[in-house]
Amino acid sequence: MSANVKQFVVHQISLTEEGKLVFTPRPSCFEIGPAITNLATQIHNGFNSKPGKGVGGFGEALDPAVKNLTTDMLADRVDFYDFSVQASERLLQSILDEAMVETGYVVFSLYEYLATDFLMIAMLDTKESVTVNQALELSQNQFLELSKMQIAVRFDLTDLQHNEHEFRYISFIKGRMGRKISDFFMNFIGCEEKVDVKQQNKQLVQHLDSYLAQQPLDASEKHEYRDSVSGYYKDKANMGEDISIQDIDEILPKQPEHNDSFASYNSTLEQPLEPKFQADKSMLNAMNKFNGSGGGVSISFDKKLLGARIHYNVNTDTLTIQGIPPNLKDQLTKNNQGESNS
Repeated sequence: MSANVKQFVVHQISLTEEGKLVFTPRPSCFEIGPAITNLATQIHNGFNSKPGKGVGGFGEALDPAVKNLTTDMLADRVDFYDFSVQASERLLQSILDEAMVETGYVVFSLYEYLATDFLMIAMLDTKESVTVNQALELSQNQFLELSKMQIAVRFDLTDLQHNEHEFRYISFIKGRMGRKISDFFMNFIGCEEKVDVKQQNKQLVQHLDSYLAQQPLDASEKHEYRDSVSGYYKDKANMGEDISIQDIDEILPKQPEHNDSFASYNSTLEQPLEPKFQADKSMLNAMNKFNGSGGGVSISFDKKLLGARIHYNVNTDTLTIQGIPPNLKDQLTKNNQGESNS
């Protein structure tokens, strides 16, 4: 599905030969056509696919410059192009204040996706590539490195305008090293984090396993429910929509006579999950697989096999695997023969 792009512009922050950071604005916004729509959609999808995002809102004790600019833009007191220029100038100042040397192309995209209005601000690098035309002539071109997007923030403008009090209308890429890589960018936005998305997703996997373990179901039934949640989770992650505890509650089994449901179970936890939070695709594997290691042993298998072909005996502290796959059996046989001959 493509984004309905309303405004799109790219500016540049670069380093002069004298080592000075400068801001170069594009003269005007792009005319919206198929190429821009495709680019904006790629950036949107690329942002959705990034794991480890944070969620929050404008912090009252932080710089209100971008907050004020966003409010003025939404109220039509500032047009989108002027908003992008003034915000970029503030971004440059934030970089200078942090004594950093950050360069790149600053993308501003205003668009609608699935009946929700978004504002995306991303700082992208470029890579050079050699292309060849039909006349076999070579030319060198620069391309935006969308796959390496690490500094980006997205405003859910619909949520900002209607649910500002929930403080969940800004999401941003945290990067592999936490927020260190983009601290200057968050300071520029004036964003204060509220929800650790990665932690919420980890807890969902843990709570799902714990809840199903308490249900009077056989192994195959538990797998079917887990598979249903996994399918729901994957769809939401692909669409960039929030995971809803209420949605999961409707998927999982209930025992009404004991007031037993996933939603009620979640509410009794010491650290209950947020009613809604963004999906983290990296958790899909954890939802369907068991991974463990310790004492020089690492093991990984589909969770549906536990209790079926893989059995753990608590009393004897043993793990039994039945029906070893041929390729694994072959490796074990060869390794065992080597041990016997040594």
